[in-house]
Amino acid sequence: MPRQPAYIRDARPARTWQAQESAHRARLEPMLRPYLERRSRGVKDPVMDFLFEYYAFRPSRLLRWSPGFGVALEGEAAEAFLDQPFFARTPAGVALDPARFPERRKQGLRWIRDLLAATETRPPLLGCHGMHEWAMVYRNDAVRHGQVPLRMTPDALAAFVESVPVVCTHYDAFRFFTPEARPLNRHQLSRETMPALEQPGCLHANMDLYRWAYKLYPWTPGALLADAFDLACRIRTVDMRASPYDLRAAGLEPIAIETPEGRRVYRDYQQQFASEAAPLRTRLRAVYDALIAWL
Repeated sequence: MPRQPAYIRDARPARTWQAQESAHRARLEPMLRPYLERRSRGVKDPVMDFLFEYYAFRPSRLLRWSPGFGVALEGEAAEAFLDQPFFARTPAGVALDPARFPERRKQGLRWIRDLLAATETRPPLLGCHGMHEWAMVYRNDAVRHGQVPLRMTPDALAAFVESVPVVCTHYDAFRFFTPEARPLNRHQLSRETMPALEQPGCLHANMDLYRWAYKLYPWTPGALLADAFDLACRIRTVDMRASPYDLRAAGLEPIAIETPEGRRVYRDYQQQFASEAAPLRTRLRAVYDALIAWL
């Protein structure tokens, strides 16, 4: 009788994995439906659009459940997964085959794993107060969300940015700063500095867990991908509430970081999201570790 591959750690009966597949869609469809309806009407949404434009992962793929690496699916229905890349038949059932992992992606896999591991070891820094969104419109007439009004005049906004420390540690936010704002930041960031400076108090670093989860799709388990997306949605909402944009017409009250109370509220959210992100980061890093071990 053929031996089960050593990388298979779990073989799931059809009733188990099909229930997980159904639960995945039932969880995500209500979150995606309003976005898809707005998109069909050409209506912009600066909160949710970001999650499908900056994060280039299609809703249809997000809805497609995967068992993740190391899990074999039993039953005839599992044969449908053979139409997707990287799945193969094994004696235990249909599973992702690490021998099919693309060679060109291996170096990036290790870079992401090391970034996750480095971030995992650091304490959260809670002193940035969400100034990254303000630095993206500082002394700039062409704002990113032109359909949304600002909460301040350009002069008042510039005066506020100049009155407080700007201490962003996240390169992918820093690279969208206006040219005038970049010298104001305590750190002059680059892609090369990311592993040394990424830290778990940063809203964008925690939102990026969704990016690192879908970058590994379909090797990432569906439940982990959905958890990361759910967290990213909630973080993005807070991110925009703390921005200089006025989203009250969309039902979002500002977090006025230009006030001491607003900065306290923002710090509380940073701490909350850092706590929620920590176990997700550990779970995701473990998936990267397991896959790297077999490549």
